[in-house]
Amino acid sequence: MTHSISRRLFTAGLLLAPGVGLAAAPVLSDEDKTTVDKAVAYLQGLSRARGRFTQTDSRGKTAIGDVYLQRPGKIRFEYDAPNNNILVISDGNQVSVADSKLKTTDRYPLRSTPLSLFLAKQIRLDRGVVVTQVDRAPGKFTITARDGGKDTAGSIIITFSDEPVGLMEWTIIDAQRQRTRIQLNSLNPVASLDPELFKFAIPRTTGKGP
Repeated sequence: MTHSISRRLFTAGLLLAPGVGLAAAPVLSDEDKTTVDKAVAYLQGLSRARGRFTQTDSRGKTAIGDVYLQRPGKIRFEYDAPNNNILVISDGNQVSVADSKLKTTDRYPLRSTPLSLFLAKQIRLDRGVVVTQVDRAPGKFTITARDGGKDTAGSIIITFSDEPVGLMEWTIIDAQRQRTRIQLNSLNPVASLDPELFKFAIPRTTGKGP
């Protein structure tokens, strides 16, 4: 069952609020570095894609919908009912979180959100980003990272399938240690996407549902 979710979920899940001390970066093994390089190569080659997603907050409430991704910098989360009043768009510079029922919009610099870690034009997990952990399991691997700058605290955990490499999910951990998980279903590369998808406009509530 899909539950209606407040806008707070989206702002908490997309942003990494300041206030958490940042520990020194760990030393990665050669195997870890090879795994990170594999992830970077995949993300760098992922130009445009679309698919379905399931979003789960720290209380276990879920929402589902369509996701559209165009690197660098652009992503759109379009939610099914009963959350279809919410629309999240990154236009390459800022992330907009809109609620058509409340007629409100919050905007945040893309660089201050964890989405910037894999939407950047040039993905460099060895510069400006601190990889804190690399885990491997049968058929998949996981990379935990945080922004190395002062504008962002918290972390992002990105999980990939292995052989072939593919983006499976990510979990955002904010400064209050709250988790928002995005699981991707059938994320497929596409030749093109409508540029209008990434232009922000106040969304209208529709009858779209699962």
